[in-house]
Amino acid sequence: MARTIIFYQNHFIDFYKELNPKVKEKIKYVLELIKQVERVPEKFLAPMTGYEGLFEIRIEYQSNIFRVFCCFDQGQLIVLFNGFQEKSQKTPKTEIERAMKLKTEYFENK
Repeated sequence: MARTIIFYQNHFIDFYKELNPKVKEKIKYVLELIKQVERVPEKFLAPMTGYEGLFEIRIEYQSNIFRVFCCFDQGQLIVLFNGFQEKSQKTPKTEIERAMKLKTEYFENK
């Protein structure tokens, strides 16, 4: 029961390119976990409350927290949208709105 992860446009890739090698390793680890594990712990993948169908992937490295927004399509397909480094306790509304916009675009252009 492996999931497939795809990238919608280059939003995630552009974010990923800017990260240091250790953070990239951690992100790869978490993405592999999401692909392989049937019940992914909420510590790594959680639904965004109040945003229909939007999920966030959480990556912690040292004292830094990174988030990547995504959604499911056809059950086992995960579509990655934008990512960012969290600077405060609250996820920036602009990032959530951007992810929702990308999700809508993805399903309209499919």
